[in-house]
Amino acid sequence: TSLPAARAVLGDGPVALAAQDVFWEDGGAYTGEISPLMLQELGVTYVLIGHSERRLHLGETDLMVNRKVRAALQSGLRPVVCVGEQEEARASGRAPSIVRAQVLRAFDEVPRADADRLAISYEPVWAIGTGRAADPPAAAEMHDLVRSELRRLFGEAGAAIRILYGGSVSARNIDAFMSAPGLDGVLVGGASLDAQEFARIADFEAHS
Repeated sequence: TSLPAARAVLGDGPVALAAQDVFWEDGGAYTGEISPLMLQELGVTYVLIGHSERRLHLGETDLMVNRKVRAALQSGLRPVVCVGEQEEARASGRAPSIVRAQVLRAFDEVPRADADRLAISYEPVWAIGTGRAADPPAAAEMHDLVRSELRRLFGEAGAAIRILYGGSVSARNIDAFMSAPGLDGVLVGGASLDAQEFARIADFEAHS
């Protein structure tokens, strides 16, 4: 993905630029990583942190996620933290405890004053890229759990943090997710590779 090219296309319009990852140091011998300052210089506003593919394939831990969140905030970026459970964890009833722990660790030592710059996306790992989206009411239940943890961490400021759903979002199910209580938006993955599909998702209100 070429962030400079995307920046040029977006111009000064209402759409903000986001990156898929960030490192926790502004500089140093960290070959292949991209620093918060580099993203800031490219005009990036939001950055994904803790996506399940990075946790699964690159060994990204909750501690690493936390370091990235704090570094992003210090550089003026807005973190979008991804949390979610594996399918076997959901089947065994451990999904709530796993997601709760991910939320608490991701935002450890994050000042309450920064709460309004945070967003979090609940992405059940088994739904990512599979075409098997979570049932909207079930997703709403997990969002309620996330919201309660955010309130515990940040007090009333936690009520303003945007909570998204991600995982096989499509034009077919966007209406159901956006009408589910407690959901503030969606994080679109594979469907965004199809320009027409993504446009239909973005314009969901026109056909709802």
